[in-house]
Amino acid sequence: MKIQSELTLTKRPAEERGQANHDWLQARFTFSFAEYFDPDHMGFKSLRVMNNDTIQVGGGFPKHPHDNMEIFTYIIEGQLEHRDSMENGAVIEAGDLQYMSAGSGIFHSEFNPSKTKSTHLYQIWLQPNERDGEPRYAEKPLGDLAKINQLTLLFSGDGRNDSTAIRQDADIYFGRMEKGKSLTVPASESTPHAWIQLISGHVSVLGESLTTGDGLALENAPDEFLIDAEANSKILLFRLS
Repeated sequence: MKIQSELTLTKRPAEERGQANHDWLQARFTFSFAEYFDPDHMGFKSLRVMNNDTIQVGGGFPKHPHDNMEIFTYIIEGQLEHRDSMENGAVIEAGDLQYMSAGSGIFHSEFNPSKTKSTHLYQIWLQPNERDGEPRYAEKPLGDLAKINQLTLLFSGDGRNDSTAIRQDADIYFGRMEKGKSLTVPASESTPHAWIQLISGHVSVLGESLTTGDGLALENAPDEFLIDAEANSKILLFRLS
C-alpha cells in the first residue's frame, strides 16, 4: 500500500520577491538570481529560476552563453525577438512559449522589437537530469493549444500527449480559467511535488489564496487536488520529481 507523505505548502508572495530596476529592465526574482541572493529561496526541486521581467522599448539581452539548463520563456504582453547559435530566429508573441535546452552550450540574444510597447514575460529555468546533450529549441503557440478551463500539457520528460520532451522528470502545464471554475490536477507518482505560478488573476489552492505574481510550492502534493478560480486567471503548473 502506498503511504502518502505529509503535504507541505510554501507560498512565495509576489511582493516579497527580489528585484532589479534598470533603465531598460524591471525584474522580480522568485529565487536567488544574479545580484539578488537569499539563502531561503534558492529554488524548488529542479526549478531554479522564476524571473518576471519587463523589458522596455529597445531593451534586451545581447548575445550571451548558457549551458546545461532547461530554459522556458512565456510572453505575457508584447513580443520578444530571439536569435541563437543554433541559427534559430523568431519573434515570440504574447501568450506563447519558447523552450531551449542549452545542453553542451549555446549563445543567444533576446530583445524587445517594438518601438512603442514594453515586453512582459516570465523566464524559467529547470536543472536538467542529463548534462552536455545536444542543444534543442522549440516554440509553443498557446493560442492554438490551450483550451479554457483545462490544463494543457506543454512539456514533459517523456513527450507524451503531443508535449515537447525535455531533459528533466517534470511536467509543465498551462491553465486558463474562468471565474468560478476549477481545474483538477491529476495524480502523478513520478512527479510528486508541484509549483504553481499565477500569471494573472486570483486562485485558491488547498486553502492558500494566490494573486498575480504569487507562487506556491507543494511538497508531497495530494494524489489529486483542485485549483479554484476566484477571478479569470492564467497559471503555469510544474509537476516535479
